[in-house]
Amino acid sequence: MKILFAGESWSILSTHTKGFDHISLGRYHEAKGPIKNALEREGVLVDYLPSHIAQYEFPFELEKLNEYDAVLLSDIGSNTLLLHPDTQYQCKRLPNRLELIKEFVAQGGGLVMCGGYMSFSGFGNKARYGMTPLADVLPVNILNYDDRIEMPQGIYPKILINDHPVLNGINKEWPYFLGYNRLEAKPEAEEIANIGNDCFMAGMQFGNGRSFAFSSDCVPHWGSQAFVDWECYSKLWLNILKWVSKASK
Repeated sequence: MKILFAGESWSILSTHTKGFDHISLGRYHEAKGPIKNALEREGVLVDYLPSHIAQYEFPFELEKLNEYDAVLLSDIGSNTLLLHPDTQYQCKRLPNRLELIKEFVAQGGGLVMCGGYMSFSGFGNKARYGMTPLADVLPVNILNYDDRIEMPQGIYPKILINDHPVLNGINKEWPYFLGYNRLEAKPEAEEIANIGNDCFMAGMQFGNGRSFAFSSDCVPHWGSQAFVDWECYSKLWLNILKWVSKASK
């Protein structure tokens, strides 16, 4: 199985004020490690595009996307995939890469979206996937406003379909999460688990392919360290990718 994984990166610019003087310091961070390493240990080939690289290099051609069995999007807003710099600054017409993902799934590919501040609706509705072609593909209805549910005290998901294939070999005792995106499973989707009064995991057939929504982070911070260290962490993500993957059909 070979997947394309985009997101889970950011740049930070901070200002340090020391009396009269101040300095600006910048750094870059990638949070891909836990899930990428877990999948690679399970034999999955992972091509990773951090967000600033995905803006340039996420495929524009269906034939290139078809080299993969599934696409995993995590904490990467829709604008990053919609607005290539050649379109924004040079007014060039380019293919809509979210339409491309929609066609990829319709023809048999898989799509997984994980939660985060730049997933689904996201922080301040800046991720805004509900206004894109992926709103049709994903197994959940996306709010048209900030959908974050912050749970600093921790919250546990509740499994609704114990015998679903994504839960094969998964212990029933789940770790806690520190937040999630508020989602509602579509009527035609399978709601596999909920969290609070909201959807936690859901999957759906779309055309000849499948899509999957995981409403919390696949890595810290909403995905707690207890989740990342969970003995079933690798198995869960392998199961999810297998379920949506072209390789499993």
